[in-house]
Amino acid sequence: MRIILSSRNISKAKQIRAALTGLSFEVLTLDDVHIMEGALEDGATLEENALKKARFAWEKTRSSKSWTIADDTGFFIDALGGRPGIHAARWAGENVSTEDIMNFTLKKLEGVPAPKRGATFKTVAAVLSPEGDEHLFSGEVRGTILEKPRTVCQPNMPYSAIFLPDGLKKVWAEMATSEENMVSHRGKAFRQVREFFEKL
Repeated sequence: MRIILSSRNISKAKQIRAALTGLSFEVLTLDDVHIMEGALEDGATLEENALKKARFAWEKTRSSKSWTIADDTGFFIDALGGRPGIHAARWAGENVSTEDIMNFTLKKLEGVPAPKRGATFKTVAAVLSPEGDEHLFSGEVRGTILEKPRTVCQPNMPYSAIFLPDGLKKVWAEMATSEENMVSHRGKAFRQVREFFEKL
């Protein structure tokens, strides 16, 4: 059986494959199945965008009778009234680098003291069966945005070097994939996805 991940983000694919390892499914990205375009992410919520991406992959691969999955992640910063929210990947502009997004975020928070640099990551994962049945799962994590990066960002993960989850000593980019999946918003959502598949 195949699961088509409606993404070409290599860091995300690595995390999701690790979360689903051991299942009798092969997890393939859009690039793996030679789909060059992507879904239009114009939804108003994480749920809408996750479903749009999963439906896009389902439509493109429906003849293969594959499952499709997608996720959408938001980053909600307290001091900025919840921004960037669902626009976390694009609020610094289109076609900017991972580091540009990180630096844009740090610039927005210049002068904000540590006690007020709280933020929440939330991920919504959408799963579509070969028949088109839809299922949603979610996970979230609270933490603090550091004043400067602790290390180099993970590819396509602009907040991974500056977000310190509550109660932990490492930012995402300092963690091994298995360690991150145990505590992250995406890990929490995809543990539920894994449990869903295990019950099939």
